[in-house]
Amino acid sequence: MNGGFLRPAFRLLLLAVFAALAAMMSGCSLLGPTEQPPAPITEATVTPLVVPALEPASEPEPAEAPEPKEPKKPRPPVVRPHKPEPPPPVAAPAPPPPPPAPAPIIVTRTLDRSTMHGLLDSEVQKSDGKVLGRAVDMTADASGTPRQMIVNLQGFLGVGDRKVGFPWTAFRFTPSAKGAPITITTPPSQLAATNRPKPSASLASPLAGGVTAAPAVPAGQLELMDADVERPNGGKVGRVIDVLIDANAQPQAVVLDVSGIISADRRTIAANWSALRFVTKDKTLRPLMDLNDAQIKASPSYETDKPIRAVSPAPPPAPPPVAASSTATGPSSSAAAASTARTSR
Repeated sequence: MNGGFLRPAFRLLLLAVFAALAAMMSGCSLLGPTEQPPAPITEATVTPLVVPALEPASEPEPAEAPEPKEPKKPRPPVVRPHKPEPPPPVAAPAPPPPPPAPAPIIVTRTLDRSTMHGLLDSEVQKSDGKVLGRAVDMTADASGTPRQMIVNLQGFLGVGDRKVGFPWTAFRFTPSAKGAPITITTPPSQLAATNRPKPSASLASPLAGGVTAAPAVPAGQLELMDADVERPNGGKVGRVIDVLIDANAQPQAVVLDVSGIISADRRTIAANWSALRFVTKDKTLRPLMDLNDAQIKASPSYETDKPIRAVSPAPPPAPPPVAASSTATGPSSSAAAASTARTSR
């Protein structure tokens, strides 16, 4: 027996297919629309067809030539309003420079009061501390170097006081000392000889109690106390009332009474010792100083309870520098002219 379906089975399959088809067809007839009655029969009429006569074909109109296109006008440039540039800022004129400060007419120097002491009326003691007398004056030579100190030696109860000049180098100065600021270093044997009064003086006025005259000033020297300081033109600057000495026995300043020069009130100033110069006039040595009235008025006053400010005349302003270009080009230009002249020859 070969493969495939059996004949009885094949028959059953065909019957099943036909049965399914029949069922489907019967179902469609049941679901379809009901039959309608047939439409009535009418006679047909023929309507003649009228055909309109055809018009002869017109000649084709000639095609119009295309009009030439006008060139497009360029668009006018858009003019935008130009914003005017702001004017450049005008620089404000620079303010004029301030006027130069007036040149100073004096120069001041501050001195430490604890390092110097006034000479006038200062106590002078011996090496053992015993007070010998008081300084009343000093002398200086033409170079301004101190040469002598005049000491008023004390007598007994004021009787027999006399002035004696000692070499300046015989004294030692201690400005900050609580006691006598000046110590004489002369040996006691020499001091004993100077302390012994002259018989003529004691016999002449035994009870007068006066002070003998100061010894004669050596030639070429000048006593400073009460000396009038003048200007070179002869005008008066002031009167010396004291000299300030430092610990090295060097004068640093002179105290001048300038009353009556600027005002009637009493007024004193301190002037630097270096501002003094000594000249010989009418065979006598005189102190000079270049302080005019305006400089004296501008000078600070000297007071014993305030710092010492010593003054000097201000130096004259320096002359403006001379342009060196003109002096440098002068010789070169003359040399060039000379060489040109030689070439032309």
